[in-house]
Amino acid sequence: MLPTDALDYDLPPELVATHPATPRDASRLMVLRRSEPERIEHCRFEDLDRFVTGPDVLVRNVTRVLPARFEGRRASTGGRLGGLFLEERRPGQWQVMLRSNGKLREGDVGIIGGDEGLHLRLIERLDEGWLVDVQDPEGRSLTRPVSELLEGRGRPPLPPYILAARRARDDASDDPTDPDRYQTVYAEPERTGSVAAPTAGLHFTPALIDRLTSRGIRWADVSLDVGAGTFKPIEASSVEEHDIHAERIEVPGSAIAAVESARGSGGRSIVVGTTSVRALESLPEPVTDEVRQAGLTMRTKLLITPGFDFRFTDALITNFHLPRSSLLALVAAFLPGGVERLLHCYGEAIRQKYRFYSYGDAMLILP
Repeated sequence: MLPTDALDYDLPPELVATHPATPRDASRLMVLRRSEPERIEHCRFEDLDRFVTGPDVLVRNVTRVLPARFEGRRASTGGRLGGLFLEERRPGQWQVMLRSNGKLREGDVGIIGGDEGLHLRLIERLDEGWLVDVQDPEGRSLTRPVSELLEGRGRPPLPPYILAARRARDDASDDPTDPDRYQTVYAEPERTGSVAAPTAGLHFTPALIDRLTSRGIRWADVSLDVGAGTFKPIEASSVEEHDIHAERIEVPGSAIAAVESARGSGGRSIVVGTTSVRALESLPEPVTDEVRQAGLTMRTKLLITPGFDFRFTDALITNFHLPRSSLLALVAAFLPGGVERLLHCYGEAIRQKYRFYSYGDAMLILP
């Protein structure tokens, strides 16, 4: 068992990135090799094509982020109400995180976007947040996609640590570039369902994608709808006891074929982000012909810890993650030497003043 305390490290607060690099691929890139423990290279993300070549395949998460964060008021008192849409439980009813100056009760109504905006009627308290009925001002349930309902009303669901760091630096909580920058350039509108960005993909630009494609790189698209639990610290005493949140994944048959074809041609499966890893590694063993043809759609609670047998991931692109997080445990599992080696590399990143977390710099772990 891995003690959760082993995933602790100290980060100077000034290294929490509050805004992304401009352009996207100007972020820094630490390059590690699983086979060469002492070797660390410091590059820029725009240098990725030095390390990735045809017939490699890049596996990316094409989920799109909801404008899930909102500010509103309570209908009864006019008091402030804020929160985050998490997941649609059934048509028109959503699990929502809420915060208010006063105590919330079943039957209370919150209003987003003025009297003619969305009305949230609280149905029941859940283990995490509330179940709410999304209504129009006349009290009729709204079953349209919440992405449509939140358009112009919701805000990008930036992680709390970014908002807190901005406030600590007397920076505005909302940046007008956030709706674009807290979204990958390849996110598919029909895949809108995440309440956090798959942040390893934020570094790609259209020009970099074109350059990689021209070098014979293949692309495999999967989706994992990122939940707010991705930022939740592990509270159990050991990592393996962590009750990881469930997230919806879709791995099309075309993605499986692309990975198998690249490997069959001598290439590598280079996976962009921990969300893409969890989607791929949730495939059954063995992969059946039925799954190869139809793909796989399911909810996964896959928790990856040191000792995990990676079946579809040859290399990994990832950001620098929060202490005591399941994401940190996943990266440690992929890196020979585990947590000790990973935290050594994090220490080097701190000495080199890399920028951390969702808007921060990246790491590439090669075979």
